[in-house]
Amino acid sequence: MPHQWYNVVSDLPFELPRAIHPGTKKPLVPDDLRALFPMELIKQEISDEQWIDIPDEVLKIYHLWRPTPLKRARRLEQMLKTTCRIYYKDESVSPSGSHKANTAIPQAYYNKKAGITRLTTETGAGQWGCALSFACDVFGLTCRVYMVKVSFQQKPFRKTIMRLFGSEVVASPSNLTAAGRRILKDDPHCQGSLGIAISEAVEDAAKRTDTSYALGSVLNHVLLHQTIIGLEARKQIALAGEKPDYLVACVGGGSNFGGFTLPFIKDKLKNDKLHIVAVEPTACPSLTKGVYTYDYGDTAAMAPIVKMFTLGHNFVPPGIHAGGLRYHGCSPLVSALCAKKLVSAVGCQQLDVFKAAHLFCRAEGIVPAPESAHAIKATIDIARREKNKCLIFNLSGHGFLDLGSYEKYLDGELKNYCYPKNEIKKALKDLPQI
Repeated sequence: MPHQWYNVVSDLPFELPRAIHPGTKKPLVPDDLRALFPMELIKQEISDEQWIDIPDEVLKIYHLWRPTPLKRARRLEQMLKTTCRIYYKDESVSPSGSHKANTAIPQAYYNKKAGITRLTTETGAGQWGCALSFACDVFGLTCRVYMVKVSFQQKPFRKTIMRLFGSEVVASPSNLTAAGRRILKDDPHCQGSLGIAISEAVEDAAKRTDTSYALGSVLNHVLLHQTIIGLEARKQIALAGEKPDYLVACVGGGSNFGGFTLPFIKDKLKNDKLHIVAVEPTACPSLTKGVYTYDYGDTAAMAPIVKMFTLGHNFVPPGIHAGGLRYHGCSPLVSALCAKKLVSAVGCQQLDVFKAAHLFCRAEGIVPAPESAHAIKATIDIARREKNKCLIFNLSGHGFLDLGSYEKYLDGELKNYCYPKNEIKKALKDLPQI
């Protein structure tokens, strides 16, 4: 298991666009983030050092489940009758069931070290909320989770896990914040979005000196912590005597995709034949249908303005069952790599994703999270059209608490969603002028 995180910024042949303060519209400086994050995380956010040491206290907790296995999907290969070799990095073995614990643990640790006693956050499908609740319990912090309302209703047992770890869980939008009340006034039946939940969590944290905000995706320091996935995978695939031809992961905000693929970017810079593929839902297609421009990270325009592929911060996607991928934008780092053509992106329909998940379940005996199933769908497509290639995808989490969604799939109650052009066009009208 690596004892350092990898910072890809040090190896990029271009500079990343600066983040902008939402109030002043000037480039963000470290002090601007003090109301939300402890200084150690702020330093990581802006660092250009190649390697950052993982604290011993974090390593001790990581050892509960890391290193995670890299597995050969031989039965899936046989079912597909493919000559490709398919591997998957299994992040579902963490205590909370997904890759999210890789950043939840260090975020809770650094906040505890800084004297913070309470964290607020958002969660889509609930994977991040479960991970941060676990981390807060480990380090003795209290936690309030604003959970996107449609997922709050679809995935009630994720809420139960958060509560078991001691967190308070609130359906977002809520009446607890000004941002939530504004949304509900305009649309009392709003299903919520990650952008709205972020607004509520940020507003909550900014009001109290004992509270910080913890983010589950998007920002650089989050992706930095997740690089332990790709660092392990590079060592493991070398032990198998292989070199990957394709790396595949689902993408919403970008945490599991970035964590899995960023340690391979320097390989991509040397070898254009390495394909790095981001897979997103057609219902929320920021990379494939969005605009690469500056936008707010949240709906209420309180979070930093960053350059990213975005559908507009007011865009509320349909209530698909891959709740963790329902974010209006994508990580600035992942977006820059996509804009530079170092990674590519594809969109998948919901029914095709569940069909692929069902096949993987029967082949490998694992029920994947609907988010992870996007990567499975794209990997299957590649394996069917290619020959003798090495494919690796990231299984970012299990789907044992998504069985309600699978039940609807088996009963024929799910349907496909494509992005609503009019809604995106309307949302893009409200982009900040930078």
